[in-house]
Amino acid sequence: MLTATDRAQLEAKGISEAQINQQLKDFQTGFPFLRLAGAAAIGNGILAIDDAAQKQYVKAWDDYKAEGHHITKFVPASGAASRMFKDMFEFLDADYDVPTKPAEKQYFEGIHKFAFFQALDDACEVCEGMGVDALIDEGNYKAVVRAMLSEEGLNYGQLPKGLLQFHAYDEEVRTPLEEHLVEAALYAQSRGEADVHFTVSTEHRELFEALVERILPEYENKYKIKYHVSFSEQKPSTDTVAANMDNTPFRQDDGSLLFRPGGHGALIQNLSDLKSDIVFVKNIDNVVPDRLKPVTVTWKQVIAGVLVSLQAKAFAYLRLLDTGAYSHAQIEEMIRFVRHDLCTDMPGLKDLEDAELVSYLRKKLNRPMRVCGVVKNVGEPGGGPFLAYNPDGSISLQILESSQIDKNNPEYMKMFTEGTHFNPVDLVCGIRDYKGEKFDLPRFVDPATGFISYKSKSGKELKALELPGLWNGAMSDWSTVFVEVPLETFNPVKTVCDLLRPEHQ
Repeated sequence: MLTATDRAQLEAKGISEAQINQQLKDFQTGFPFLRLAGAAAIGNGILAIDDAAQKQYVKAWDDYKAEGHHITKFVPASGAASRMFKDMFEFLDADYDVPTKPAEKQYFEGIHKFAFFQALDDACEVCEGMGVDALIDEGNYKAVVRAMLSEEGLNYGQLPKGLLQFHAYDEEVRTPLEEHLVEAALYAQSRGEADVHFTVSTEHRELFEALVERILPEYENKYKIKYHVSFSEQKPSTDTVAANMDNTPFRQDDGSLLFRPGGHGALIQNLSDLKSDIVFVKNIDNVVPDRLKPVTVTWKQVIAGVLVSLQAKAFAYLRLLDTGAYSHAQIEEMIRFVRHDLCTDMPGLKDLEDAELVSYLRKKLNRPMRVCGVVKNVGEPGGGPFLAYNPDGSISLQILESSQIDKNNPEYMKMFTEGTHFNPVDLVCGIRDYKGEKFDLPRFVDPATGFISYKSKSGKELKALELPGLWNGAMSDWSTVFVEVPLETFNPVKTVCDLLRPEHQ
């Protein structure tokens, strides 16, 4: 099926024939739905932490930082922000010239409140010879939108979210990239240094690097720290082949195979490349102005404190297992820790022989660990916290998307629709083992948790394959703990009008 040209294409991307054959097989067989044991809730997989415990965990995190560990803030920031402006693109193409739909009216009613208003006003002067207000007065609304979206203006239709002006202050206007730098100074620095890593697309990397070069001295001076800012891109080896509807490889007009980015699950490779001990993961658009940062900072410290506290206990148990000098009571203590603190259980555990039990404990204790903040469900689209069965028969906490759940199973759909909490992508991860060695994170991915979507290319339908999501199947075999965090810590910007919400003013 593969030609010499195909093999050369694979070699250039670093993809093996075995990989592409597996991907084509995945198109044929599809991916199984996950088997659920229940939705996580307070008291059943989700921790609700009171004020006294919060203070203890913040102290645990402060003590950990003081030891000089390597901490990184990891921010997925690739992709254009075009979806943010879907409504405005539609307005440009509409057969009417005056804002009519609710989103269009909201945009123009609040236009002076956007942090980018001054830049937009300047762009209108350059493109149209008059400012925003003058254009609106003469009814030329579309000229304003064109100045925002077009390459001749602000080019917001093609730029990534991380480079858009989100928040206005008395003396400055900040992009999400800058807000993440501020956050890093407030909770992710160690001994006066902060490490921030952004994953970006190839076409935008130079723009990110230029912004960082320009603004970094100002932020280092303001927060009295040394920043280490780095960038990476999704690796070509994580691209996936597209297929025709009959599951044969999709070929482009020149006969070459069509490859597509594998989705955010590809970033497990970038995460695995980090030299860090602890990594915070947070989406690029979930940032707030300084006046609202204290709540975010406190809870980032809390979930980090939970992580390092649990990690310290797991490491101590592993070192005890290494000695071979443990008692039956200590083994029972480890079982309770794995079951109750790490929320991982194995039906029939009591029937295992001692050697099998020790092997099981070692496997469950010696793996990457993450603590995930979850917020109360307010109807946002996306994944949630569940207890699910794993390939080895154990049950553990997972973040699941709706696509992973069998919609023909009424019991599972009831769990999903009645779930009390939502995943805002608020993670802190421990990616080294008890000996200080880096985990090989791709080893802990569940390959059976990818999914297939339907796209088109040049008018032809195709199947696209997405890798197991970064915080879904890519972290399936991690120790996972959920902590309820306040809804105020979750303020994503999905549309341009979200920037008009009080949380972003």
